[in-house]
Amino acid sequence: MGAGQLARMMGDAAHGAGVILTVLATSPDDSAVATADAAIYGSPDDVRALDELCAKVDVITFDHELVDLDQISVLEARGVMIRPNARALRFAVDKGHQRRAFDAAGIPVPRFIVVTSKNDPMLKGFLDSVGPPVLKAARGGYDGRGVLFPQSRVETLAMIDELSRTTSVVIEERLSLRSELALVVVRGLHGYANYPLVSTVQSKGMCVEVRYPADVDEATQHEANRLGRKIADLVGAVGVLAIEFFLSDRGLFVNEIALRPHNTGHWTIEGARTSQFTNHLLAVSGRPLGSTEPIVASAVMVNVVGADEPGSIERASEIPGAHVHDYGKSWRPGRKLGHVTVVGDDASAAHVTAWESARAYGTRTRET
Repeated sequence: MGAGQLARMMGDAAHGAGVILTVLATSPDDSAVATADAAIYGSPDDVRALDELCAKVDVITFDHELVDLDQISVLEARGVMIRPNARALRFAVDKGHQRRAFDAAGIPVPRFIVVTSKNDPMLKGFLDSVGPPVLKAARGGYDGRGVLFPQSRVETLAMIDELSRTTSVVIEERLSLRSELALVVVRGLHGYANYPLVSTVQSKGMCVEVRYPADVDEATQHEANRLGRKIADLVGAVGVLAIEFFLSDRGLFVNEIALRPHNTGHWTIEGARTSQFTNHLLAVSGRPLGSTEPIVASAVMVNVVGADEPGSIERASEIPGAHVHDYGKSWRPGRKLGHVTVVGDDASAAHVTAWESARAYGTRTRET
């Protein structure tokens, strides 16, 4: 379900993973139509299209969270094999549920409340205790959308009022961050594995750069791995599960999770023995997982987000050492168009080369 860039890269990996990939796309122009074996057209909540997809495939998986959990549950009740299932998907689809469940399980998250309006009786006391918060739409947000950073109480209430017209709202303390990290794990029917922890750089809520190895000490890596296993067991998803962490002076906190291949795992295409896309397909099709061992000393991945003028993928590809991944999308300012990965022995050199290629490609984000 879904035919964006994640499904496109699953299409690239499908035959190597021994699967035939059919995508539920909204249009023939969707990114993954070019790499899939077949496409069905319709929206994720189109009953006709869902029935057509179910009739054609053995297993359904996802490249986004914009799904109707009730519809997914109905399909499961009919015997359709869906991985991850509706119970697991709720952790990614509903941030309020995720926060409550993680908090109850002792998984560290920022202090939070979930409200349905600006008149919630818990709101004043919570805002008094945390100052200007972070606001998150409980449903429907991704890539920084639905995440707001009000600067005043008046602005906070106005933003809650706006968000609460369509969803409940998660209100969180705003942490002072030392860095941001991510961990991609894979849970199969008979096994579990994780890729190494990576450092991430964000701009306006969107990831712009990923660096392997993570620039943290061994104790932090060990704690991230421990939390990754605990979260995977709690959620119970089959397939890739990605966890974004905040690192503060108070330790690690979970920011977000996704139950699908993730932007922070794109480096594994060139940098690991088995990519996250291959491993996701192996997991959901019920077969043993591939090795998540890195095969490079360092890797840097830079997202390409459309600048005010189009760039040149040809010039980007001419940069020695740059692996350029084009998502087959038309150029538009602010649109994620692709990514560049550079691997090697020298992390600093990889960083410079990746950004040189990304700038040639035409990215609006700035080197950090």
